[in-house]
Amino acid sequence: MAYFVTGGTGFIGRNLIDLLVQRKGTIYLLVRKSSVKKLDALVAERWPEHKKRIQPVVGDLTRSFLGISPQKRGALKGKIRHIFHLAAIYDLKADAESQQKANIQGTRNAVKFAHSVNAGTFHHVSSIAAAGLYPGVFREDMFEQAMGLEHPYFRTKHDSEGIVRNECEVPWRVYRPAIVVGHSETGEIDKIDGPYYFFKMIQKMRKALPSWMPTLGIEGGRINIVPVDYVAKVLDHIAHKPKLNGQCFHIADPNPKRIGEVLNLFARSAHAPQMTMRIDARLFSFIPGAVKQGLSMLPPVRRIANQILSDLSIPRDMLQFINYPTKFDTRELERALRGSNIKLPRLQDYAWRLWDYWERHLDPDLFVDRSLRGHVKGKVVMITGASSGIGKATALMMAQAGATTLIVARGKEKLEETRKEIAKLKGKVGAYTCDLSDLADCDRLVKKVLKDHGAVDVLVNNAGRSIRRSIALSYDRFHDFERCMQLNYFGALRLIMGLLPKMTEQRRGHVINISSIGVLSNAPRFSAYVASKSALDAFSRCAASEFNDSGVKFTTINMPLVRTPMIAPTKIYDNVPTITPEDAADMVKQAVIYRPQRIATRLGIFAQVLHMLMPKVSEIVMNSAFRMFPDSAAAKGVKDEQAKPSQEQIAFASIMRGIHW
Repeated sequence: MAYFVTGGTGFIGRNLIDLLVQRKGTIYLLVRKSSVKKLDALVAERWPEHKKRIQPVVGDLTRSFLGISPQKRGALKGKIRHIFHLAAIYDLKADAESQQKANIQGTRNAVKFAHSVNAGTFHHVSSIAAAGLYPGVFREDMFEQAMGLEHPYFRTKHDSEGIVRNECEVPWRVYRPAIVVGHSETGEIDKIDGPYYFFKMIQKMRKALPSWMPTLGIEGGRINIVPVDYVAKVLDHIAHKPKLNGQCFHIADPNPKRIGEVLNLFARSAHAPQMTMRIDARLFSFIPGAVKQGLSMLPPVRRIANQILSDLSIPRDMLQFINYPTKFDTRELERALRGSNIKLPRLQDYAWRLWDYWERHLDPDLFVDRSLRGHVKGKVVMITGASSGIGKATALMMAQAGATTLIVARGKEKLEETRKEIAKLKGKVGAYTCDLSDLADCDRLVKKVLKDHGAVDVLVNNAGRSIRRSIALSYDRFHDFERCMQLNYFGALRLIMGLLPKMTEQRRGHVINISSIGVLSNAPRFSAYVASKSALDAFSRCAASEFNDSGVKFTTINMPLVRTPMIAPTKIYDNVPTITPEDAADMVKQAVIYRPQRIATRLGIFAQVLHMLMPKVSEIVMNSAFRMFPDSAAAKGVKDEQAKPSQEQIAFASIMRGIHW
């Protein structure tokens, strides 16, 4: 007995061969000439003790007779007992032409090959997609009744099965697997498909929300899922069982779960929030088709939908499965499996294995270049306030990553020290002195930098002034507000406006603004500082909208309290938790790599949400802190040293880690 397998190196094929090698006979695998070495490596890794029985047959799925030479076909004639035709495109995202060649022409070529070698039985692995979007129960003896075949994937799977039914002269059997997921015992899978497309959404929910928080989800049709090891066992068993020729078998779950239940199983496996409140997607079917089509044609709606789907790595075609209308009868399959002890594993028993394998091996983020070097090497990065603190730590980090680092500060002496320190690390560095509170000096800086370097790829607006003084002590200090606004807002804005034209011209650029957690928490005693940073935050949000399609990105970092010379005059900060400048530089690193619109700590986000939902509660918390932490001696205009902080103050500051008091 001998077997011939197309698609033997594919996902289902590998698992099927795991079982075929346990039987007697030679296993011939169709393989392209360029892939023979890859097959040899796979055999050596997966079936080393059977390498003499697994023989490559060089050919091409898209060529007549599978591209197998007449001499080879003659040598195989009369020897092949079973042909398993698995080679096909199982991908909703594939273009129509590719699917036409692989699924339809490939099947026709496989059938012609089966005729030429007088094969015993032709086993065609089709798909439940052959039913299209049939509304109701689709039986195993149904074929012509398929409906909703407009999508090329559905159409080519249906038509390729039709070739077997109408053109295959050797005995045949057809198998229609449901959506095939990973191995129920190992979780192994080779690509993202089916429910895996929703894993990134679940992962993002886990990162954003605690697992106990109930969330809003969607309830749709039933999604039919089977693990690959079950599919392989069914193929192996039924193929060797007599008197089943001319039949079709649904390798499917007779009791599939609704999409909301499936997503919650994976959310539970990921320790993500459960979608306990689910909206039935069928409600949207009441919206007239013309209205839905009209909305989908609007450019803003299209762009928003595309952006959301892109961020979640979900192909648009997956949306049609939300209200999937077809249920698959499996009575013929059940009869064929009777007495075999082959049972469909329950999804709830192995969902965690699928999630674990995906997150360890297939998560797209695993293949993203997370190195700073990969994002800034050879690029021009300009950092203001770079002579100390966050700016200096960021400059050293950028230079070590291969960036041409432009450091900017008002003080020439300290700036030169930073330049020498970077030069010792063999980093490319340029030092520019500038008083950023002087708009004319800002213009001079921009002109000089553009002349020297042509453009700036990343601008980090870090230079800033902070004033800790209550409003009651500021009635005669209006200049405090003017100074903060002049440097923190107008100075940064002047640089942005000067560098943006070149960024838009080259269709790439990134503006990173170092803001404050105080903007989110509405920190008392920092009204001048927070107001200036809030202005820059608001500008960045508006600019991000305007430049969304230009390749230029804006990121705001709401920094928690950082131990820098800026906070040194406030002695109470000597006893409260802070982060280091290097920690702050790591936040800038994340901004450069991922380019989000905002980076903030969880406490900062919580403070913003609390103020949005319960402003009075937030106000009381902040007022309590205002009364607990007095103005400094300097703010009061006296020379007496401030008293040591009380245990109550230290405890409160520790709970509210990183917030300015």
